[in-house]
Amino acid sequence: MKTIKTALLTGAAIAVSMAAAPAMAAGHEVGACLITKTDTNPFFVKMKEGAVAGAEANGINLQTFAGKIDGDVESQVSAVETCIASGAKGILITPTDSRALAPVVTQARENGLLVIALDTPFEPADTADATFATDNFKAGEMIGQWAKAKMGDDAANAKIAMLDLNPSEISVDYLRNQGFLQGFGVDIKNPTDIGDEDDPRIVGNDVTNGNEEGGRTAMENLLQKDPEVNVVYTINEPAAAGAYEALKSMGRENDVLIVSVDGGCPGVQNIADGVIGATSMQFPLLMASKGIEAIKQFAETGEKPQNTEGLDFYNTGVELITDEPVDGIESLSSEEGLGKCWG
Repeated sequence: MKTIKTALLTGAAIAVSMAAAPAMAAGHEVGACLITKTDTNPFFVKMKEGAVAGAEANGINLQTFAGKIDGDVESQVSAVETCIASGAKGILITPTDSRALAPVVTQARENGLLVIALDTPFEPADTADATFATDNFKAGEMIGQWAKAKMGDDAANAKIAMLDLNPSEISVDYLRNQGFLQGFGVDIKNPTDIGDEDDPRIVGNDVTNGNEEGGRTAMENLLQKDPEVNVVYTINEPAAAGAYEALKSMGRENDVLIVSVDGGCPGVQNIADGVIGATSMQFPLLMASKGIEAIKQFAETGEKPQNTEGLDFYNTGVELITDEPVDGIESLSSEEGLGKCWG
């Protein structure tokens, strides 16, 4: 069943996008770094806003870094090394590869830095000191349950296209993917392996790099495989927007359910506009602001953040957003979602 294609990265020497945040005011003694996968995805833009505001409020010198595309491991490694050399007290990072970054993160911790993963857990999770994240499996499961309930009896004959992140199959990717499938009623086999399922309802998987262009291309590829796709799962809302454009070009935009994860304001507006049927809302601003507070506390007391009881991360919450609610599944409307998106 696995049909994930290999994504081509740009040159190995992609420059790190680094900008000193406004918190670099004179007299701030505690240094921190925010390292995101990109600085263009709205999710990471909002995360940066939360970190910058938190740094200002807590008197912290903040440096921010981002690669040009999701998957730019070299830039994130370089950013961690820069943070170590700068004497920073802590790092907030959304790892673009939750396995490949483990050695440099371990190096940072050995040098006395507090390392907090945001959104994407490391593998294993205790590679970092803490993780502030959505329960990504639950986020996927919620949209899977909604899609199954929305289809009713027709779910037994669904034709599902899976639009994933990239070939690395990092934790955030397989957690959302497998959560969706379990919610829809698919036997997920190995919960950390994307595409090993044998359910005939799955048309196939393709990768999007988490952006609109990738979503459009992946959708076109899977429509070539089966033009009767009627359910589309996407890793995030930019990919969902691209998938919608591909479906629209074939006149299929009104008879396919698209579900996604993120809950950014543009994505919630796409719920209102009928582009996406349902999405699971995350809270990246909260992840980042809580992370900054944790670095300050660590600098002052040496205390590290604690996980949510029963989990191996601090759960920052998730909400199902849809304008087509179904019985038995709690949700918020797009109007309500627009009042909460990424706050």
